[in-house]
Amino acid sequence: MRTAGFATARRIALLLPLALIGGALAFQFVGNLVPCEMCMWQRWPHYAAIVVAALAFVTPNRVAQVMLVSLACLLIAASGAIGVFHAGVEYHWWNGITPCTAHLAAGSSGLDMIDQIQRGPLVRCDAPQWSLFNISLAGFNAIFSLAGAAAIFVLAARNPRG
Repeated sequence: MRTAGFATARRIALLLPLALIGGALAFQFVGNLVPCEMCMWQRWPHYAAIVVAALAFVTPNRVAQVMLVSLACLLIAASGAIGVFHAGVEYHWWNGITPCTAHLAAGSSGLDMIDQIQRGPLVRCDAPQWSLFNISLAGFNAIFSLAGAAAIFVLAARNPRG
């Protein structure tokens, strides 16, 4: 039973980002919520964590497995940190670092701007599209990612080498 903690950490390192990305994609494609720029920033570390954690299942070397799970843990925590920042922008605790608006090429005319607006939605990063108990999707990502990263760390640190 001495390796049960690490085995659980490895499973969480794979399943948590899979579940969070699955939820984000469901909100996008089933719920018709268009992700803003910062929403997309939160997804990239989870995509990377999925790949890294999956490698930990196929790598026979135990030290490499520990390193991969640790890296996945850091990636999940990075997504959670971005989620904290994004939620803070949504709650107007601080300003965002991006305008989260459409970008026009230099020399674009007013008609180009109108055409771009008509082609796609403009999504603001400082206005949550969905919330539950006054917690936005960015807030939930922060909560689940940081709690999951803490759980992975604690479980893997119990006995990472068996």
